[in-house]
Amino acid sequence: MSRPGGVSRIHQSTLYILTSVQPPKGPPYIPTTAGQGGLPTKKVDDPISSIFLALFVMGAVAHMAILQVNLRRKKKFIMSALLFAFCMGRITTMTMRLVWTTYPRNLSVVIAAQVFVSAGALLLFIVNLIFAQRIVRASHPRWAWAKGFSLAFKLYYVSIVLMLIALITCTVQSFYTLNKNIRRIDRGVQLFGGTYFAVAAFLPIPLLSLRVIIPDKPPVEKFGQGRFRSKIFILLFSSVLLTLGAAFRAGINYVPRPITRPAWYHSKECFYIFNFAIEIIVVALYVIIRVDKRFHIPDGSHGPGDY
Repeated sequence: MSRPGGVSRIHQSTLYILTSVQPPKGPPYIPTTAGQGGLPTKKVDDPISSIFLALFVMGAVAHMAILQVNLRRKKKFIMSALLFAFCMGRITTMTMRLVWTTYPRNLSVVIAAQVFVSAGALLLFIVNLIFAQRIVRASHPRWAWAKGFSLAFKLYYVSIVLMLIALITCTVQSFYTLNKNIRRIDRGVQLFGGTYFAVAAFLPIPLLSLRVIIPDKPPVEKFGQGRFRSKIFILLFSSVLLTLGAAFRAGINYVPRPITRPAWYHSKECFYIFNFAIEIIVVALYVIIRVDKRFHIPDGSHGPGDY
């Protein structure tokens, strides 16, 4: 894929953009900074994207099958629907990546592909936050069921959606303007949004630590199947993985490089590993260990003792 310390395939791809794409008379405009993964090529990206496409299709089928089985058993587990929706989003992402290799000069395709890449992982963050909330409530039922604590989670979910809308808007707008001030504002929103999402990926970890930091006298209200300690380890493992990917994506945005001089962190290896490889591990893990059984709570739970 890329050769450390030398001219990478990304560098060749960016040079291809500058030399083969005619500068448009109007928007959208060619980006001037290097993007993670560079310009996709049929030889390299098509096989990799096809593999991930197939993996996310299998993930979508598995989580939808689990959802349908549970619904027939009158068992509601909304996270299976969220995981299915996430897989469908990544299927679209991989499809757009394949389209991009076919139409490398179409900037509208470039914009759509980048938007889908940046928007996908949020559903995994929300799923983990819901799991974390359930563990905290089971560990500290006296205060974790308080209306203020529940409201804080709901407001945080809304803020994530609003930030996603702002991030998509600024990403698209950056392709359609040459105004330096507007681009400066767009970049500021993109930096803040990437950092905000990295915090969302990380947040379950400090929430889990509350079990140790804040002791509580009542016994743990265990829920679902399996040991309570296993639930903590599962959520901790997936949160560490997702935080690694989100922090990497956020971090590289703070050190931009010209499109003709991409850094190692813009390589295709980093692009696929820190995005889709991490995500498919979490998706597969949640199928294999059956989170629908481990993290299920009785329908209508709304206070201490309901688990």
